[in-house]
Amino acid sequence: MAEDTRQDKRASFSAITEHNRNGMARTSAVAPSKTGASKKLVIKNFKDRPKLSENYTEDTWLKLRDAVGAIQNSTSIKYNLEELYQAVENLCSYKVSPTLYKQLRQVCEDHVQAQIHQFREYDLDNLSFLKRMNRCWQDHCRQTIMIRSIFLFLDRTYVLQNSLLPSIWDTGLELFRTHIVSDSAVQKRTVDGILEQIELERNGETIDRSLLRSLLGMLSDLQVYKDSFEDRFLTETDRLYAAEGQRLMLERDVPEYLHHVARRLEEENDRILSYLDQSTQKPLIGCVEKQLLGEHITAILQKGLGTLLDENRVTELTLLYQLFSKVKGGLPTLLQFWRDYIKAFGGEIVCTPEKDKDMVQDLLDFKDKMDNVAHCCFARSEGFINAMKEAFETFINKRPNKPAELIAKYVDSKLRAGNKEATEEELERILDKIMIIFRFIHGKDVFEAFYKKDLAKRLLVGKSASVDAEKSMLSKLKHECGAAFTSKLEGMFKDMELSKDIMIQFKQYMQNQSEPSNIELTVNILTMGYWPSYTPMEVHLPTEMVKLQEVFKMFYLGKHSGRKLQWQSTLGHAVLKAEFKEGKKELQVSLFQTLVLLMFNEGEEFSVEEIGTATGIENGELRRTLQSLACGKARVLNKNPRGKDVEDGDRFNFNNEFKHKLFRIKINQIQMKETVEEQVSTTERVFQDRQYQIDAAVVRIMKMRKTLSHNLLVSELYNQLKFPVKPGDLKKRIESLIDRDYMERDKETPNQYHYVA
Repeated sequence: MAEDTRQDKRASFSAITEHNRNGMARTSAVAPSKTGASKKLVIKNFKDRPKLSENYTEDTWLKLRDAVGAIQNSTSIKYNLEELYQAVENLCSYKVSPTLYKQLRQVCEDHVQAQIHQFREYDLDNLSFLKRMNRCWQDHCRQTIMIRSIFLFLDRTYVLQNSLLPSIWDTGLELFRTHIVSDSAVQKRTVDGILEQIELERNGETIDRSLLRSLLGMLSDLQVYKDSFEDRFLTETDRLYAAEGQRLMLERDVPEYLHHVARRLEEENDRILSYLDQSTQKPLIGCVEKQLLGEHITAILQKGLGTLLDENRVTELTLLYQLFSKVKGGLPTLLQFWRDYIKAFGGEIVCTPEKDKDMVQDLLDFKDKMDNVAHCCFARSEGFINAMKEAFETFINKRPNKPAELIAKYVDSKLRAGNKEATEEELERILDKIMIIFRFIHGKDVFEAFYKKDLAKRLLVGKSASVDAEKSMLSKLKHECGAAFTSKLEGMFKDMELSKDIMIQFKQYMQNQSEPSNIELTVNILTMGYWPSYTPMEVHLPTEMVKLQEVFKMFYLGKHSGRKLQWQSTLGHAVLKAEFKEGKKELQVSLFQTLVLLMFNEGEEFSVEEIGTATGIENGELRRTLQSLACGKARVLNKNPRGKDVEDGDRFNFNNEFKHKLFRIKINQIQMKETVEEQVSTTERVFQDRQYQIDAAVVRIMKMRKTLSHNLLVSELYNQLKFPVKPGDLKKRIESLIDRDYMERDKETPNQYHYVA
C-alpha cells in the first residue's frame, strides 16, 4: 500500500493493466497528487531463469559425493553444509532429482555392501560380534541422518511427491536390512549372541542391557524382529522354563517354588521394559506362566495346598491365588482342591469321637481361619466363599445329630453363669459365629431338643449368666429358623416371668398366715408343653417341706381352679445353713443333696442303704449325690472307706473339720451335669418326634393328592421335612400308616398308594 506523505488522509488507488510482449500482465498503479499530476509505479517481471553451465550438474554431484563419502568414512567435510544443501536445492530446481536420487542410493548401497566383510571374521566371540554389529548400526544411523540433512530438499520434494519411492531414511534401513541383516550367517550370529546374553542374564549374570536394547531396536526398525528373533526367543524360553519347572517341582517345596515363579515373571516383565519389544510381552509372559504354572497346577496343589492352609501361610496363599488367576484352568482347579481340603479337614473334626469335647471350638477356629483365607488371600471371591459354605455343609452332616447336640452344649457353656471368659460384646460375637455353624446343620430339631433341656436347667437352677444374652440367642434362632422353632423356648421365658409375679403374691399370702414357716419357698410354675419332659421321682421330704408345699398348692389352685400341679424334685435346689468347727457356712445344694444332709441332724453316721431308704432317692441318683458331697472338691461328708466311687456298704458321717475360704459354697453343680440317661432320652425323644412329623407329612400329602406313586411321595417328603432321613425309615413309616388304615396300596400297582378318608 502506498501512502501520500504530504497528506494525513489515505490516497485512493486505481489500477491500470497493460499487456507486454510475452503475454504477461503488467499492472501499474496511478495515484492522484494534490496538484492533479500523476506518478507511475512500475512492477516488472522476474528475469528469465539463468541457464546452468554444462558441467554444473556433474561438478555439484562430485562435490556432494565427496561430502557423503566423508560422512561415511567419518572424516571432515570440505564444504559448508549450507552450501551443500543449496547445491541439492539447485539441482532439484533444474529437474535433476531422479538422477540425484539414484546416484545417492547407489553410493549408499556401495558403502553398506562394503560393511559386510567385517562380519565374516569367524574368530570373533559372540559378545565382540554383537558390539561390532551395534557399532556398525549406530554409525549407519548417524550417517543416514547426516546425509538426509544435506539432501533434505530432495527428500521433501521429489521423494514426497513419488509415493512409490522410499524416503532417504527408509532407503538407509532397506539397504542395511538387505545387505547386512538379511545375510543368513550374520543374522544367525546376531540372534545367537542376543539369546546367549539373555540366557546368561537368566542364570544370574550381569550383561550389557543397553547393547541388547540397541540391537533389538535395530531388528525392530528393520522389521525383522519377529521372524528373525522373537520366534526363536520364545522357543528357547519355552524349552528353558519347561526344564526348569520339571526340575524345581522335584527339588523345592511349594512356597519356595511360588516365590521363584513370581520372581521369574517379574524378571521377564523387567526384560520387556528394558530391551525387548513391547509386542513380545503377551507371548513371553504366557509362555512362562504356562511352563512354570499351567503344566504343574495339579502337582502344586497336591504337593502344597494342604501345608499352606495347615500352617496358615497367608502370603504364599495370596501369591498362589494371584499366580493361578493368570493361567487357564488355574482358579477352577484351586477351587476344587480348596473345597476338598475343607471337607477332609472338617470331616476329621466331626467324625472323630475322641475330639467331641473340642469339636465346636475346633469348628469355629477352622471357620475363622478359612474365612480369613477367603477374604485376605482369595480376594473375597464369591465362588470360593460359596464353595467353602458348601464344603462345611457337606462335612458337618457326615455325622448326623452329634454336631447339633454339641453345638447346643457349647452354647450352654457360654450362656451359663460363671463363664468369665468373655465380655458381653465378645459373647455376642461368639453367638454370631455359632449361628453360622448352626446354619450348616440339617437336623436342627436335635439342636432344639438339647438347647431346650440346657436352657431349662439354666433358668430353673438360676445358672443363666445374662437374660440379655439368652434373649439375644433366642432372637438369632427365631430369625434363622422362624417363630415356630422358638415358640416353646419363648414360652419358657414367659413361665419364668409369671412365676416371679406368682411368688410376690405368695409371699404376701404367707405374711397373712397365722403360722409363719422357717423355710422360704420359691416355686417356678412350668407349662408342660413348653418344657422338656421330666420323669417324676417320689422322694421323702421333711414334714415341714411337705406342709409348705400343701400351703402353696392351696394358694395356687385357689387362684387357678381346674389346674393340676406336679412337683418335679430333680430340679429343686436349696440353701442350707451349716455349722462347722471353723464357723457357720451356707451351702447351695440340690434338693437331693438337701435331703441327704438333713439326715445328719438326726444321727452321726449312715450307710448308703440307710440313706436310700430314708430319702427315697433312686439308687443311681443317690450314688451321684453322695459322690458330690463326699468325693468332690467340697467334702462336707466323710466316706468310709475312702475312694472315688460309692459302693454298697459304704458309710458316711458329717465332716465337722470342713474348711472353705467362701461363706456360701456351691455344691449343686451336679444338677447342671448331663447324665448318660438324659442324653439318651433326649435323643430318643427327637427320633420319636421325627416319626410323628413324618407320619403327619405323609398324611398331609396323601390327603391333598389322594393317589400317589411311592417315588413321588418320597420326593414330596424330602421337600417338606427339615431333617435328614433315610429312604428305609420313610418306607417303615408308610408301612405303619398302611397298617393303621390311613392309606392303602393299589391292588394292581403295589407302588401306588391311595388315601383312605
